[in-house]
Amino acid sequence: MTTHMREEIQEYIENFKKNKPVEAQEKMQNAIDELEASDQGKGLKTGEKAPNFNLPNATGETVELYEQLKQGPVVLTFYRGNWCPYCNMELRAYQQVIGEIHGQNAELIAISPQTPDQSMSIQEKHDLEYIVLSDENNEVANQFNLVYQLPEYLVDIYKSSGLNVDKYNGEDTWRLPVSATYIIGTDGTIAYDYTKSDYRDRVEPSTVVEELKKIN
Repeated sequence: MTTHMREEIQEYIENFKKNKPVEAQEKMQNAIDELEASDQGKGLKTGEKAPNFNLPNATGETVELYEQLKQGPVVLTFYRGNWCPYCNMELRAYQQVIGEIHGQNAELIAISPQTPDQSMSIQEKHDLEYIVLSDENNEVANQFNLVYQLPEYLVDIYKSSGLNVDKYNGEDTWRLPVSATYIIGTDGTIAYDYTKSDYRDRVEPSTVVEELKKIN
């Protein structure tokens, strides 16, 4: 089943532009442009070795990347949190292709800086049949060179619209991972990467399935 996540995201952006105050939109775009121009969150690239990690899943059990790789390749996607509409669209779209991912003898792991409780709520909300992990304090995202600091003016916009990212993450640094998707081969090498400073720009999950087939 082909997902059209990017079309869904485009529709959301169009509605957002109609309904959100222009000043806030400009500041949000400015934050993306600044991040693009900075050296933050550039991410590891294809051919580099993925660092191993141990992180808790929604029920507190630890999942180790290299242990998982013994069973087959891993699609690793970093998302901002279940407060982020683009992340929700992406996680739902992955659920639609999870059978194809598993059919390639691969596993999907989604990682965010949220607490395990928040991971649990997103897993239940979307009936996700893949692994959702909590990377509190962005420690693993940092090893993948994905972390960036939200500028103060953006924090103010988020707070004024009632969005308290710090509550989701259980800490108040207001640092997030850029949205990034990797395919990691069984030897721990990154075989495919898609990393964007613009959180609205995500790779279509069906494209990831095609890339996975090439590797296998």
